[in-house]
Order: sequence, then structure tokens, then C-alpha cells
Amino acid sequence: MKKLLVKSYGCQMNAYDSARIADLLAPLGYGAAATPEEADMVVLNTCHIRERAAEKVYSELGTLRDLKAEKARRGSPMLIAVAGCVAQAEGELMLKRAPAIDLLVGPQTYHRLPEMIAKIARAGGTALETDFPALEKFDSLPDATARGASAFLTVQEGCDKFCTFCVVPYTRGAELSRAPQAVLAEARMLVAGGVRELVLLGQNVNAYRGDAAYGKSWSLARLCEALAQIEGLARIRYTTSHPRDMADDLIAAHRDNDKMMPFLHLPVQSGSDTVLAAMNRQHKAGDYLRLIDRIRAARPDIALSSDFIVGFPGETDADFEATLELVRKVKYAQTFSFKYSKRPGTPAAAAMKQVSESVKSERLQALQKLLLEQQDDFNDAQIGRTLDVLFEKPGREDGQLVGRSPYLHPIHAQAPATMIGQIARVRVEMRTSNSLKGVLA
Repeated sequence: MKKLLVKSYGCQMNAYDSARIADLLAPLGYGAAATPEEADMVVLNTCHIRERAAEKVYSELGTLRDLKAEKARRGSPMLIAVAGCVAQAEGELMLKRAPAIDLLVGPQTYHRLPEMIAKIARAGGTALETDFPALEKFDSLPDATARGASAFLTVQEGCDKFCTFCVVPYTRGAELSRAPQAVLAEARMLVAGGVRELVLLGQNVNAYRGDAAYGKSWSLARLCEALAQIEGLARIRYTTSHPRDMADDLIAAHRDNDKMMPFLHLPVQSGSDTVLAAMNRQHKAGDYLRLIDRIRAARPDIALSSDFIVGFPGETDADFEATLELVRKVKYAQTFSFKYSKRPGTPAAAAMKQVSESVKSERLQALQKLLLEQQDDFNDAQIGRTLDVLFEKPGREDGQLVGRSPYLHPIHAQAPATMIGQIARVRVEMRTSNSLKGVLA
């Protein structure tokens, strides 16, 4: 059997795509490799959101180039493929910069990998596919394989928002939603394979508008309602959302659909109206805060997460203080925060008044200090509570399992391995820096 290693960078959608690439290549005789040294083919599934992520890929390609040459001298050929958003954005330039690449596919064309591999086997050379064939990809993929108690399920791709800092509209294309019947069919297969929790994915997942077989359009709330009817499915989550697409029926679904978890990732990026306008976010800080109030009125126990960018071009001290003030008002359970990173081809990259790296670093440190305090406060509030935990895998200690609470906490508890895939009540006794510990109730 040939061996395949798929290394994923960046977002959860890339993790989903990486698993589907493995499914796609399994009929060609590729089993899983643990390391590049034992692989006959390595796929780097790349992320282009930040410059550092892209440079990591080129560094990895340099290592793989040397390994490929060494294996060739031993008469053991290895294919190198690059997939994902860096491949889409850089295309031919990437092949010139890293000539060891054999196959290069964008995020909408990785379903063509089998025919590309066959083409190289026949004629040699390299193969490149970076067009946007709408949803042809999903129609071409084999049945999904369940790989644990929780699974990602892509329901929407692409973005029409055109935030000025973001490359996604250029690398993933326009917003498109999968048909509800296709999503439900994949969900049923995953649940039949032992999945208890589905995480619905999309660049703007709450912009989901799937055309049903009888001509009606389904919202994300309607899709979650149908998913909740699948016997054996216990939990539904979704990410990533845009404030503009947080519709009334989705807010109500958090109140009415028992299988939707009380956790919502809703990126705001900044608390300054001036910066939000420059980002083309198409909402103001006040709009976001009122939306949070409505969500909490519908589901008072909901935990909130967000994304923040500091040091966006033109951001002043007053703009940054507005972000801190928004954070103080919302009180997040967890967050992701980053310094602004120029992405070639985006409007913000050419903007005047770029903020210095030293100022970005100072602001990020101040923001992360506040966010960490809020996260610790939220986690401390769980001590003494008894939470439902979906156990997913063994922990580091003997006899220990790791699972997730409804609020997405990782929770460690002593439990038999037979409980993996089951939901159990766990009394939380302490927290560590990044997780909670408890005992079976």
C-alpha cells in the first residue's frame, strides 16, 4: 500500500478538506503515513490569511524538496502536492518558487487530484488546477469517512463580503451553499459511523441559503432543524459567522433547538466604527452590541467567541481603546486575536497610515491580557458545575479521557476508554491554563 501524509494549515475548513483529500485518494491505494519520510505522497493544504502562514509552507517545501531528492536517489519516488488558498493565490508563481511541487490545486479543485496524478504518471511534469468550478467538488467526492465523535461538515463556501483585509473572496470564490439534501446525506453517513457532534463549516456559514429539491431556499436555522431530527446526533455547532447574517430565525434556533450548543463564534474584528468602515465590515460597534443583547436574551447561557485584528491601517489609540471597551462590555469566553498582516491584492495592503510593528505588538499584548482575564473568569465560573461532556479521545494521563463541554471547553476526566463517543456528566473541579479537569458525576 502507498502512503499519504496530508498536512493542514489554518482554518477548520482546511481540516475538513484535508480529511476529504484522504477519502478521495484512498481508492488509489493510499493509506495514512505518520511522517513525510514514510510517505509516497505529501499534500500541504495551505492557508493564506496571514503572511506567516504562507511562509511556513515555503519553509516546509524546502525540507520536502531535500527529502524528495534523497528518496529519488534510493529509487523511492515521492509526489509533493500543494492545495488550498496559497496554491490558489500564487499558482504559477508558486511552481517557479518551489519547483519540487508536482501537483498544485486550489480549494475548489482538489477533487481533481486522482486525474492529475494519473496525468503525471503518464506524461510526467507538473499539474495545476486553480479554477472555480462552483460546487462540482462536492458532487465528485466519495462518501465521507467518520473519524471520531465530532466531525466537520462543510455546508457553505466562499465569501461576498470583501473585507478589505481578507483574501478569501479571491481564493475561495463567491458565496455558495450546498443543497440541503446533500448536507443531510453526508450528515447521516457520519452519524452512522459513530459521529455524535457535527460542526457546520463555511466562510460565512450563517449566510447559508441552500436550494432544496422542491425549490425552496433553506436558511442555516432550517438546516439545523432538519439535522436535529437525525437519530444519534447529539450536538450541532457552526462556524464562522458574520454579524450581518445573524438572522432572527437563527437567534431563535439557539433558544428552541436543543441540539444546538450554547456557544457562538461571531467575529467583530474591531470596536471602532472608523476601523470597521475601513475594513468594509458593513456594521458598526453598536449594531454588534445590540445583536449580542438579542442573542443573550434568546439564550442567556450562551458563551461567546470572536476574532480581533489590531493595528489595522489608520487605527489610532482612540480606535484601539474602543476595541477594549467593546470587549469589556461583551465579556468573551474565548477569542482569537492577531496583528494586522498585509495580504497581497487586498485593498488594505495598499492603504496609507500603516501601523508600525512595535505599536501592533503593544496593542496585541494589551488586548490579549484583557481577553485572557475574561477567559479565566469564564472558566473559573465552571468550577463546581456539572457539565455534559462528549468524550473524544484518550488524555495524556493513564486512564484519562478528553472531551468537550457544551461551551467548547476541553475537559479531562478519569474514565474508561469505552466512553469515547459517549456524553457523560462531569463535575468540574479545577482549571488549567487551557482546559478544565473534573470527575465523572
